[in-house]
Amino acid sequence: MTDHLYPVILAGGSGTRFWPLSRHLYPKQLLRIIGDETLIQQTMRRVLSCASPDRVLISTNPGQADSIRVQLGEWKSELKDNYVIEPVGRNTAPAIALVAAELLRRDPDAMMLVLPADHVVTGEKAFQAAVALGVQLARNGHLVTFGIEPIRPETGYGYIQPNRRTTLAKKGRLTGHPVARFVEKPNRTKAEQYLKHGNYFWNSGMFLWKAATIQDEIRRHQPQLAKAVQRVHTLMTSGADPQQIEAAYKKVPSVSIDNGVMELSAHAAMIPVGFGWSDVGNWSSLEEVAPRDKAGNVVSGRVIDMDSSNSVLYADRRVVATIGLTDMVVVDTPDATLICPKSRSQDVKQMVEILKQQGAPEHLEHLTVFRPWGSYTVLEEGPGYKVKRVTVNPGGRLSLQLHHKRSEHWVVIAGTARVTCGDEVLQLQVGQSTAIPVETAHRLENPGTDTLHIIEVQNGPYLGEDDIVRLQDDYGRLGRTR
Repeated sequence: MTDHLYPVILAGGSGTRFWPLSRHLYPKQLLRIIGDETLIQQTMRRVLSCASPDRVLISTNPGQADSIRVQLGEWKSELKDNYVIEPVGRNTAPAIALVAAELLRRDPDAMMLVLPADHVVTGEKAFQAAVALGVQLARNGHLVTFGIEPIRPETGYGYIQPNRRTTLAKKGRLTGHPVARFVEKPNRTKAEQYLKHGNYFWNSGMFLWKAATIQDEIRRHQPQLAKAVQRVHTLMTSGADPQQIEAAYKKVPSVSIDNGVMELSAHAAMIPVGFGWSDVGNWSSLEEVAPRDKAGNVVSGRVIDMDSSNSVLYADRRVVATIGLTDMVVVDTPDATLICPKSRSQDVKQMVEILKQQGAPEHLEHLTVFRPWGSYTVLEEGPGYKVKRVTVNPGGRLSLQLHHKRSEHWVVIAGTARVTCGDEVLQLQVGQSTAIPVETAHRLENPGTDTLHIIEVQNGPYLGEDDIVRLQDDYGRLGRTR
C-alpha cells in the first residue's frame, strides 16, 4: 500500500470483562473468541494485507509480552525487534507517543495504522479500502479515525459526528470528512437519538496518521506527556537500566488518545467504514460474532444442556451440565467459575476488582502460564512452598537466572533435561532430580526432540514470579516474569 505504512497493534489491555477466561496477564486479545485463531492472531493476519510483517509493531507491557510472542510465533523472526514494551500501563496516548518516537527514529516519513489487538473485523476488502483512503488523508496531515455505523443505541461506546458538508477525500464509495465533534459515552436516551439521527458513528478506536503529525499534536495538546515520553524513549535507546526506565515512565501522565488529543485537534478526520466490527466487550456481546445453536445458545467445550435458551455456556476441561437456563452466562475454568445473567455481564469487571482487592491470584493469571520456551502450571501451593509442572519445548531453554528468596528442586518426568547449576552442567533423564540453591545461577534446557516435563518444588519465604534476576535470556525480556 505504501512503503512508509507501519501497522501498530495495541496489545496492553487488561482481562476484566471476559473473566474468568481472561485474566490481567492473559487478556481478551489472547482468546479464541471466534474461529481457530486468537484475536491478536487475527489482527496480525489482517494487517498483513497492508504491510509486510517486519513493519508491524506490537505495543504491550512486560506481563503480556511473553504470551504474545508465543501466539505470534509464526512471525517470530520478523517481529523480533518490533516489540515496544511499556514498563507499566499509562493509557493509549503514552503508548502511541512511545511507538511514534520509535518509528521516527527508524523512518521520518512513517505512517501509523493503529489497531487494538482485541477487536473482531469482518470484510477484508472493505478494511483494505478504508485503510487506503486513510493513507490519502494522513498524507495531507489529518488524524484519521474509522467510524462504525451504529446498529443499536449502545451506551458503552463513544460517538463521532462528522461534518458531511465537507468531503476531504473520496475513494470509490468511501468518503473522508472533518470531525464535527466527539461525544462521550451517552445515556440510553441520547444513544437512541444518535441512532435515529443517522449522522453519528461509533468510535472504533482505530486510527491512521503520520508519526510526525501525531507527535506534533501530542506536543501541542499534552506537552508534559510528550516531554516525559521522549525522555523515556531516549533512555530505552541508550540502553539505560530497566529500573531507571520504569521510574521515568511512571511519571508519564495517564491520558487516552481520544480525550487528550483527538477531541482537541483541528486535524481530526473520520471515514465511515463498510466493514463489520465488534469490540466484543463482554460475555453477552459474544452472540454478535459467535455462532449460536437453534435455541440461541453460544456453546463451547464439554457442555451438556437441556432446554436452555439465549445463553452463553462455556466449559474448559470439566463437564458443565445446564438445565433450563434463559439469558444466562456460565463460564467454567480449572480455577474459577462465573454464573450471571447476561444483563449483568458488564458487572464482571467489578467482580474482578473485588478479587484484586482481596489479593486473589485468580484475577491475575491462569493456573497454566505460557512462555516462549513452553509453559508452567501451578499444581499446589501453601505457606513456604509451591509445586509446578514445567514443560519446555524441544530446543527451548529458560533464561540463566537466580532467585534471592527461594530454592528449587527439579524432577524429570518426561524427556531429557540439561541443567546448569552454578559451574556444573548436568544431563538428567526421567526419574532423576537436582536441587537449585538460593542465590545460585541456573538454567533449564531441553536438548531433545520431545517436550521436556519436570516437576518443580519451590521453597522459601517468598515465591513470587518477580523474584528473578536474569543474567542471560534468548528472548530479550527485561520484565519480571520467568
